[in-house]
Amino acid sequence: MKALAAMILAALSASAMAGAPEWSAPHQPFQIYGNTYYVGTEGISAVLITSPKGHVLIDGATGEGGKVIADNVKTLGFKMKDVKVILNSHAHYDHSGGISHLQKLSGAKVLTGAEGAKALSSGTTAPEDPQFGTINDFEPVANAHAVKEGEVVKVGALAVTAHLTPGHTPGGSSWSWKVCDKGVCKNFVYADSLTAVSSDSYKFTAHPEVVSSLESSIRKIGALPCDVLITAHPEFSDIFERHARAEKEGVAAYGDGTSCRKLAEASSDRLAKRLESERK
Repeated sequence: MKALAAMILAALSASAMAGAPEWSAPHQPFQIYGNTYYVGTEGISAVLITSPKGHVLIDGATGEGGKVIADNVKTLGFKMKDVKVILNSHAHYDHSGGISHLQKLSGAKVLTGAEGAKALSSGTTAPEDPQFGTINDFEPVANAHAVKEGEVVKVGALAVTAHLTPGHTPGGSSWSWKVCDKGVCKNFVYADSLTAVSSDSYKFTAHPEVVSSLESSIRKIGALPCDVLITAHPEFSDIFERHARAEKEGVAAYGDGTSCRKLAEASSDRLAKRLESERK
């Protein structure tokens, strides 16, 4: 997993402007557990959390990927018009480019961190973003609002908690919720990117406040109750491999409660290596 994550990290940096083909490529949707489904693309995660009173969608992929998400929701037998809230991890076009399209199909309110909401509304990355100048603009999002740390977003019986996780971007957000099925409950975490990716000219060592934010976000994710981890880029949580195992082994294949801690440890190691490389 670490070797694969390193490869993906390199791809994220190299493909920030052009994008990677798999970010928009279709992927068969699937049930993760209970009322929670993977509806994202081959290379960008998106999750649908369902209820009789309405659904919550997390992330919108690229512009083309948003169409894949809408098709996947339909394939699963649900309707986009029943999506009441769209949550965003961070305002880069690979995770936000499809949100405007999905918002128009559903009329949903869009929620993310304060700086993320500003970026969604403008369709551009902020100058403070480490990847500023290397990220494609995207279609601005209407009806984007900010959430606070620990705010609980409710749709019917659904309750999704916001965890502000800046660093990768100024307005990054992660999300957690509980899924119960047949009396067995699992803690879910949708973790925002925790990688120190930037433009070629950007030095994290010159921005200690960004490093501090990223370190705090890494610790925050590592401390969350975490039976099932889903990451904004699916490779970082091995979600497809775990799903294949879960079809034979059950939901325990998704993790043993240590997935968030392990993600945090790996993210901390990558950050340390990035800082070390800048000091040479």
